[in-house]
Amino acid sequence: MAFLGWESVMWVRGIVGLVLSLTGILWILQGTNVVHGSGMSGHSAYTVLGVVVLLIGVALLTWAWRIRGRQTN
Repeated sequence: MAFLGWESVMWVRGIVGLVLSLTGILWILQGTNVVHGSGMSGHSAYTVLGVVVLLIGVALLTWAWRIRGRQTN
């Protein structure tokens, strides 16, 4: 990613973090059988995977936010 500026890297991390966070939330809801109509519904393994994906997404969002904070100072 050396050819991208830091601002581009920040945006990519933020967008990927947001997508992963939303996906993790959906998987948690499906795994806990809150959202029906999927082969994933009611399977606790997807709840665990959802939590892991959500944590990765939040970590990427936090990382992007911290880079943004350093850029403005």
